[in-house]
Amino acid sequence: MSHPNALLLPPLSLYIHLPWCVKKCPYCDFNSHQADRFEDAGKLPEEAYLVQLLADLEQDLAFAYGRKIHSIFIGGGTPSLMSARFFHELLDKIRNKIAFVDDIEITMEANPGTFEQDKFREFRQTGINRLSIGIQSFQPHLLNALGRIHGREEAITAVEKSRLAGFDNINIDLMHGLPDQSIEQAMEDLNMAIDLNPEHLSWYQLTIEPNTEFYRRPPELPQDTTLWDIQDAGQARLKTNGYAQYEISANAKKGKQAKHNLNYWRFGDYIGIGAGAHGKLTLIDGQIFRTRKTRHPNHYLGNLAQALSIKEEIAKDDLAFEFMMNRLRLFESFELSDYYKFCYHSPSETFMDSCKLAIDKGLLCAPSWKKNTIKTTEKGQLFLNDLLELFLPG
Repeated sequence: MSHPNALLLPPLSLYIHLPWCVKKCPYCDFNSHQADRFEDAGKLPEEAYLVQLLADLEQDLAFAYGRKIHSIFIGGGTPSLMSARFFHELLDKIRNKIAFVDDIEITMEANPGTFEQDKFREFRQTGINRLSIGIQSFQPHLLNALGRIHGREEAITAVEKSRLAGFDNINIDLMHGLPDQSIEQAMEDLNMAIDLNPEHLSWYQLTIEPNTEFYRRPPELPQDTTLWDIQDAGQARLKTNGYAQYEISANAKKGKQAKHNLNYWRFGDYIGIGAGAHGKLTLIDGQIFRTRKTRHPNHYLGNLAQALSIKEEIAKDDLAFEFMMNRLRLFESFELSDYYKFCYHSPSETFMDSCKLAIDKGLLCAPSWKKNTIKTTEKGQLFLNDLLELFLPG
């Protein structure tokens, strides 16, 4: 069934990727490339990259169909290596190309080792209104194991300086399950993060990803029983301190869930620009496709025709899995009518059978089956891969 009206297309977000870092962390599998030194940040090809970002955006605007941008996420790499002037010009020119909603959320990732209060005050003045600070740990030996360039005091100071710079919506990224980490150390990290009173806390377990230094030389990680204990104790601590878990690794104070991430997990649309950026876009005839941009910044900055988008349609048979892979990360209930709203055809009999089987297995529950309302159970949250397998095509 084709989609009858562009007004019914999903909400639209924008992801902007800045690929340079001071240092490549051994656990990181993101598209990041080491800059020589932070002092040389002014030598990053800001002007050329700005031109390419805007050209990149221009080619995807045809798929926006007059929609407004609901959120922007500036990720990396370490976006805070770029100048405030870069972001001022970038955001101004994006506004000239596509309208923003009045209460748009604009998030920028930042690392404690790159903080200068005056610079971050200027970031705030560009319209960036949310920071995501990659602290990961406050323990010196664990920061060293993770290859981070900051220490405990720099992490604390980064949050304090962000407040003084005018940011009233801050996320802290914190890891657990780190090399040889004890429950006590994990709770000490979490307590220190909570004491800094961020509006949002992304608390997630370290995983060893391919194409990383940790994959080639795996560190000694805590035993599974310790990991379970850390997870249970940590979620209890977060809940006690007013942080509600709304997604597998995301916890927020009331009303402070990340709008950008919610749009991802609800299967909304997003344009992705920058080296290695990914996007998901819907056509007015109901066709859904993903985009990806060439990864290496030198290639991205090179031949314009070669640097930009590769588009791949999501096959109709794969949509149920794609939709549920995103939607089931969230802990909120949702109606199966959402499947039609975002996938543009009614749930198949096979899809409904998979839902019923998941309910029988205790992985999903149905607060109101008459309304086809479902949500992931605690068991389903713990065994999400088993739950998703039920929706695999074929």
